[in-house]
Amino acid sequence: QVQLVESGGGLVQPGGSLRLSCAASGFTFRSHAMAWHRQTPGKERELVAAILADGSSTNYADFVKGRFTVSRDNAKNTVYLQMNSLKAEDTAVYYCSRGRTWYFRPPPDYWGQGTQVTVSS
Repeated sequence: QVQLVESGGGLVQPGGSLRLSCAASGFTFRSHAMAWHRQTPGKERELVAAILADGSSTNYADFVKGRFTVSRDNAKNTVYLQMNSLKAEDTAVYYCSRGRTWYFRPPPDYWGQGTQVTVSS
């Protein structure tokens, strides 16, 4: 009964910001690393960011470093992706996922349904 539900996607202009949320249920959220991924139609899914179970450490893909921030609120069973300085190339469906352990070790074992982010003028 693990569930991951993303929200917060939408249309934004280049240079703008969005905050994505992933609400988790059905497991002990604080015991698992979490991650964000994105996928453009017809292309492979790529890892965007990951966060340790207690939020003490994060990792980012090079193409989002300095622009995106992953965080989590274990009291609310929610992981976030703050996206700033958005570029057209960031347009994709964004997915959250559950890591198998305290550290994020690909592949994840559960996925959300995704939320669309479109960056366009």
